[in-house]
Amino acid sequence: MQRRLAYATLLLLTSQLVSPAALAQTTGNAPPASDPAAAAAPQQDAQAPQTDQQQDVEISAPGVDPSAAQDIVVVGRHIPNTIRATPQVVSVLSSADIARTGEGDIAGALTRVTGLSVVGNGFVYVRGLGDRYSSSLLNGSPLPSPEPLRRSVPLDIFPTTIVGSALIQKTYSVNYPGEFGGGVINLTTKAIPDDNFIKVGGSLSADTATTSELGYTYYGGDTDWLGFDDGTRKVPDFIRNATKNSGLIPAEQVLQLSNASTTLLQRNNQLPANWSAEISGGGAFDMGGGRLGVIGSIGYSNSFRTRSILQQDSVTETGAIRNDFHTLLTDNHIVGNALLGVGYSFGENTIRWTNIYIRDVLKQARGSAAEVYNNASGLRFQQNTNWFERQLIESQLVGEFHLTDAFKLDVRGAYANSKRNAPYERQFDYLCSSTTTTGQPIQYDGGNGATGFQCNGAWQVTQRFSPFASIIFSDLNEDLWTGQADLSYKIDAPRPITLSAGYYYSDTDRFSRRLQFNYQTSAGGGTAPGYPFNLLRPDYLLSPDVVNNACPLQGTGACTIEMQFNTPLGAYAYDAKLRIHAGYAQAEGELLDGLRAVIGVRYESGDQRVTPVASPTTKLKNDYWLPAATLTWNFAPDMQLRASASKTISRPQFRELAPQQFRDPDSDRLFFGNPLLKDSELLNFEGRFEWFFARDQRFTLAGFYKKIDNPIEQVGFYTGADDRLQTGFTNLPKAQLYGGEVEVQKYFPLDTLGGFFATRRAVVIANYTYTHSEITADSSCVPNVLNQTLGGCPTGFGPANLQFRDGAPLTGQSDHLVNLQLGIEDTQQLSQLTVLFNYASDRVTNRGPSLLSGVGFQPDIVERPGIRLDVVARQGFELAGGKFELKLEARNLTKTRFNERQTFDNGNVVYINRYNVGQVFSIGLSTTF
Repeated sequence: MQRRLAYATLLLLTSQLVSPAALAQTTGNAPPASDPAAAAAPQQDAQAPQTDQQQDVEISAPGVDPSAAQDIVVVGRHIPNTIRATPQVVSVLSSADIARTGEGDIAGALTRVTGLSVVGNGFVYVRGLGDRYSSSLLNGSPLPSPEPLRRSVPLDIFPTTIVGSALIQKTYSVNYPGEFGGGVINLTTKAIPDDNFIKVGGSLSADTATTSELGYTYYGGDTDWLGFDDGTRKVPDFIRNATKNSGLIPAEQVLQLSNASTTLLQRNNQLPANWSAEISGGGAFDMGGGRLGVIGSIGYSNSFRTRSILQQDSVTETGAIRNDFHTLLTDNHIVGNALLGVGYSFGENTIRWTNIYIRDVLKQARGSAAEVYNNASGLRFQQNTNWFERQLIESQLVGEFHLTDAFKLDVRGAYANSKRNAPYERQFDYLCSSTTTTGQPIQYDGGNGATGFQCNGAWQVTQRFSPFASIIFSDLNEDLWTGQADLSYKIDAPRPITLSAGYYYSDTDRFSRRLQFNYQTSAGGGTAPGYPFNLLRPDYLLSPDVVNNACPLQGTGACTIEMQFNTPLGAYAYDAKLRIHAGYAQAEGELLDGLRAVIGVRYESGDQRVTPVASPTTKLKNDYWLPAATLTWNFAPDMQLRASASKTISRPQFRELAPQQFRDPDSDRLFFGNPLLKDSELLNFEGRFEWFFARDQRFTLAGFYKKIDNPIEQVGFYTGADDRLQTGFTNLPKAQLYGGEVEVQKYFPLDTLGGFFATRRAVVIANYTYTHSEITADSSCVPNVLNQTLGGCPTGFGPANLQFRDGAPLTGQSDHLVNLQLGIEDTQQLSQLTVLFNYASDRVTNRGPSLLSGVGFQPDIVERPGIRLDVVARQGFELAGGKFELKLEARNLTKTRFNERQTFDNGNVVYINRYNVGQVFSIGLSTTF
């Protein structure tokens, strides 16, 4: 709190800058208590007794046929249907499982699944492999990402209300796309409800680090709170056309841009609470010998998060601090979502048409101060105001047909569009020095009673504004068309065999543009604005009087302020395409009693191209044969062993190939692509023991090994002595990853205690994953993020051992992941109390930054996720004839902070990002009728 007040004081002093899991591998692991939150079963009474029968989980995925489960395994009798339906290693979260965790989005619920962790804003890592190795599907069709820095979709934008189930498959099968490293996450939306229903709900939450605390904001537009701009940030044509002309924007056009509403950083001493609301409904009707279902939902959330961040960096081998910034950053996160689904079932056939709209907006205000800047004493204050819009629209049509008892046909087609728009990313820097003799003296208080120093002058720039005052306009548009058909034929023989084949096509087109302009004085002469202009806050600095009469006000040397298009490092725009044709064949059947095998091969041809403006096209055109095989030995009625082997690939993302700069609002770092990357290839092996010792109860033990050729890794680098840390990408020669995981789920009846416990049981769900990985850094030539040529390698390449430490772990990989759920739940009505414990050990987020010489590197940047403890309580009740659910949540009770740092051999520690994470307390109420 004192540090934040110091920042506020600094703002005022600096020339008036601111004016006033439940994881689930079974289909029936949910408690028999009804779940009014499950829209697929709205007719259930939250107070009504339930039977102890397994619930059906709706799954829509290519080649998955849960209805055939009873015919596949002849020995197993206690193994749940979904596990029997697929020979692969899968986890399934039903609506009830998701509800037990109390998470409001799918990413949060998935953190409770064995071997899964969520990094950043909703990006799921499977067994420590980065998000590039996880693919996301919706009803079996690929999802494009609205985030330009990632290939995978940030799953925190999917509310749990629109998802009927989440299937996580960790072993590869050829009916899925070949880009598979850690796993595939298939979300199935709710299709045909059992009965008509309407559900309305809302929640309020408070964050101890944010709510009613100091934060930064800016006005923006009147409709910002809805996640839509009211026209304040409309980008004029002369901005987009600047690259076609001289790149200069004269003063009269500069004044047409939004000024105060997007530049004036303001304090809010009492940030509001977070809230969300949702409404969903559906109905089912008999029609034409079948059943027609319609389901829809609309949700909205508005939340604030403030981070008081220590941000340091060093460019030396010793860890000497070069920049020491204290940053106060406030995110206003607005998410809206809508779903409209229509389903029609007749006989064993189902047709579903699903439409999803998700809008994710981040309004960000940032103030950052450094007493140590570029290894010199002084004061630098930097402010940023940002607006990031992400939008995803998808429409898909799925048909699942049982043509005969033997033939089954699945067809899927989808169109998806994702957009990212970031207009008016503004940055202003103010410098201060005790040696300056011009300007107004400013006494800076170091805070916490410490004595600061006196600034004899504060200024925007020395001779010109560039690059200390800038504005960026960026936009991205991506279209994805996909089509798929899967046909299976079951041979009726003493040992039935199912043959299947399929074809897959996808076509992705992306356009991305980033235009950066720096403010400067015109070429007509004069110097940058002097005192008192250099002390003005940004909106006054860009006022008509200053812009038109910058230096001096009139007479000889008079000039104006203009904007100059900044020729970027790399390209300001690029086009990208990826077209994939694939086909597969697969055979599945029982070789011997209880021994089941599935063997298949996929042929996949990919043509990936990235064309930066005025630069050669990067082409990656490769064909792959991708075999996969899994054996399942059901040697006892409640036990089975699995063994699997496969080959898969991982292509570079568009962002990783495009030489274009982007700022990640979550890590507050700049990213830059590398056109020298190539595909990664993976060999995957796994063995697994599964024991389902009682209904809804299990023990599993698994071991796995992966070998990766040419893995793509994130690498920190500095482009110059005055630049802050950026992140690039490179291939390494190879890497390996191995480990094991164990999981147990057990229920304990409490009825013998009588009274309050007469209808209750205790639930224990625990899992642990150990993962170890190593990269190989030998003399092989790999891309150099500094684009330097080293050690006799080709242009832009250098030996891996001059840039990386041999044996270091893969980025994003934690050696240890622990999840524990302890709960008490009622078997007759909705009443649950769950304690959720999560632990992840240290993980590398970036390879150690290369030294400016290009030879040598610093220690890796390591994040310490630590321990997290949450408590969720859910209670169903009736009031005035209505059925209600009350949900209470307490998150991060351990007050675990975010800690990302470098530790040098001499003991020096550099904190790249360190800040406290608040405890979050929320209350939610919903009703279903």
